[in-house]
Amino acid sequence: MRKLFSAGFTNGTVNFSLLLLRVVFGAMMLTHGWPKLMNFAGLAHKFADPLHVGKATSLGMTVFAEVFCSVFIILGLLTRLAAIPLVILMAVALFMIHGHDPIAQKEKAILYLAVFIVILFCGPGRLSFDSLIGR
Repeated sequence: MRKLFSAGFTNGTVNFSLLLLRVVFGAMMLTHGWPKLMNFAGLAHKFADPLHVGKATSLGMTVFAEVFCSVFIILGLLTRLAAIPLVILMAVALFMIHGHDPIAQKEKAILYLAVFIVILFCGPGRLSFDSLIGR
């Protein structure tokens, strides 16, 4: 019963938690980006352009973050660097794309943004390629 209310933690549980966070949210983000990558030509002319860089460029940056950065997050390779485009993407989605929407429609963007900020600050943990390279 004492452990149930304990605020203590071990390095193993923290590292496993970071692995779980990276794999689950990286994979979930990948499921958003993969259809965009596969249908790039069809989406390029009608994609939102909140940064006024062009619709195809906006889609390209979104696909880069959602697909390629997600794969790096899952692998724990260049994790903090890969988290930056995802944080920017989710901030744009939250504040520009869904800025005037009710909170229920902003929920996914808030969750993803929070997770990718945690990954940016905490890093990938020991169960990652970054950890293997850093040794």
